[in-house]
Amino acid sequence: MSTTPVVASAAMKGPRNLGELQLAILRALWQQGEASVAEVHDALRDRRLALTTIATMLRKMEEKALVAHRENGRQFLYRSKVDPDLVQKNLVGELVSRLFDGDPLALVNHLLRAGEIELSELDELRRTVADAERQKKKETP
Repeated sequence: MSTTPVVASAAMKGPRNLGELQLAILRALWQQGEASVAEVHDALRDRRLALTTIATMLRKMEEKALVAHRENGRQFLYRSKVDPDLVQKNLVGELVSRLFDGDPLALVNHLLRAGEIELSELDELRRTVADAERQKKKETP
């Protein structure tokens, strides 16, 4: 069963300030597509949370339009309403803004200096930069 995530309605900007548990729940839903409270609970079993905690968080997330549910008999099946790429973009943007004064190059430099990017990954990074440059040139009249 394939479900396509829908961007949250907050002016197409997507969610901001997601907590760790909210993000973990969204990841479980993105991976599974649709899941019951018990299935989300099982996916997050390493957190050792009560089933009721997951159910409560899913209800709160539904109020914020992050998830939606449908009834399947007596069970609610939840799915994400937000696009994973948009969430990632917002979280990275927030990180860059808060820690690097809005300078994404400072983040990249930090990752390079801190050894967070392996030498083998640099070739892929170079290809990505070259692709982005080619795309920009195509878009510029």
